[in-house]
Amino acid sequence: METLLPSAVRVRFVAEDGSRADRNGGYGEPAGARLKEAYRLMVLGRRFDVQATALTKQGRLAVYPSSAGQEACQVAAALALEARDWLFPTYRDSVALVARGLEPGEVLTLLRGDAHCGYNPVETRVAPQCTPLATQTLHAAGLAHAMQRRGEDAVALALIGDGATSEGDFHEALNFAAVFKAPVVFFVQNNRFAISVPFEKQSAAEALAYKGIGYGMRSEQVDGNDAVAVLAVLDDAVKHAREGKGPVLVEAHTYRIDAHTNADDATRYRDAEEVAKWREADPLKRLETFLKDENLLQDTEIERFAADAEVYAQSVRDTLNAEPELDPLSLFDHVYARPTRQLETQRAALEAELEA
Repeated sequence: METLLPSAVRVRFVAEDGSRADRNGGYGEPAGARLKEAYRLMVLGRRFDVQATALTKQGRLAVYPSSAGQEACQVAAALALEARDWLFPTYRDSVALVARGLEPGEVLTLLRGDAHCGYNPVETRVAPQCTPLATQTLHAAGLAHAMQRRGEDAVALALIGDGATSEGDFHEALNFAAVFKAPVVFFVQNNRFAISVPFEKQSAAEALAYKGIGYGMRSEQVDGNDAVAVLAVLDDAVKHAREGKGPVLVEAHTYRIDAHTNADDATRYRDAEEVAKWREADPLKRLETFLKDENLLQDTEIERFAADAEVYAQSVRDTLNAEPELDPLSLFDHVYARPTRQLETQRAALEAELEA
């Protein structure tokens, strides 16, 4: 049973000031090249996040759930997976999709309100961003089990927030995955709030990672603002699942800097001092300082990555400022694999109305 227990303290390679921390939990440190790539993607992701937030104020997006402060988790989740693996994101995981290589227009289609999903899940191996809490955990467990039965060498990773661990679907998914030893990693980004409900009012457990033990699942907890530690832990978790040793539950302790969405007033349930404290634990600045101290990152590279992010932000603006060409009949395309008679009747009625 002891092998299932998470570390007593959160795994950490890098302290908040960017210096080395002696709490690596025995995990191997990722190669310098991968850490520099993580930094580049975090710079890109943060600029994307800022730009998407601005686009909501311009009416180009219906809503945007910022992941500012959670970039280490988002980027590490993408980097830990191979191209053949599947990612199951939530509505707050747009930066993970950007890090996975999806086009910004495809990522933001859902949040613009144009379609339920703007990319092909089969081609990208990325499931549609999930708005209902925890339902994607069941999808990830089921797909992982199916890949296992087909003999595929692939893993599924489900991103989930702390609030979603209170949903029944989460527990059903963990139980199913553990019983069948499905190759799936459940990655909880504990950002301290389920909208306005603080973590202390959601769970009596000191850490959500302990929830895996009851299902016979290996578990771990990590400093979610330490990109080095998150990548190291997720690398190991994915390897564990890929080798047929069963699923893993990983909890990353992080913080949601911005409001739940642009429609939320976070000042009603948390104070500015708390947010300021977590800004000091900025995952991007922490990784930058660490890489510079280790002579893995130069000032010229920092400048280049920032400039590339600005070019990327311009492409996001250009894409979202263009009016989409939507086909109303596409509403019926993905309801059923084989349309029902009623659906065909409704489609014909709409088509006739559009032609009138």
